[in-house]
Amino acid sequence: MTRKPELKGRPELRGRAARLAHLLPTGRAQAARTPFVLLVVVLLGGGLIGLLVLNSALSEGAFRLDDLQRETKELTDEEQALRRDIDAYSAPDALQRRARELGMVPGGDPAFLGPDGKVKGVPGEASAARAPLVLAPEALATATAPPPSPEASPRSPHASTPGR
Repeated sequence: MTRKPELKGRPELRGRAARLAHLLPTGRAQAARTPFVLLVVVLLGGGLIGLLVLNSALSEGAFRLDDLQRETKELTDEEQALRRDIDAYSAPDALQRRARELGMVPGGDPAFLGPDGKVKGVPGEASAARAPLVLAPEALATATAPPPSPEASPRSPHASTPGR
């Protein structure tokens, strides 16, 4: 019986295990560490650089979002101020005051034409209590004229319809 010398760190194998053991390398194979270490360092460095780029892009987007939100707030405030101005100018008392400043007077009683061409109602003349006031456009904002009194000029209840 011949015995094979026992390899270091390996027990003696018999039978099928011995035949399979010849297929495996006998020495301890040690891979070079330098390529592996370089690969790990490159992967970690690439990951860190990728995180830095991603963080920078997110920060830039956050600053842009902040600027857009501020701009939206300013435009919303401006829109609300313009709406308040429109509401103030279109209020009935403001319209009446501005019309008086321009020299307009309230109209008289209206007359209506029916579908057959007949006049319905008795038209009245517009009464001007005083001469119309004509102002320059820049003075319209500051000038206010007192409303004309309705007793200043009497209306004719029997005014004729023009063209009749």
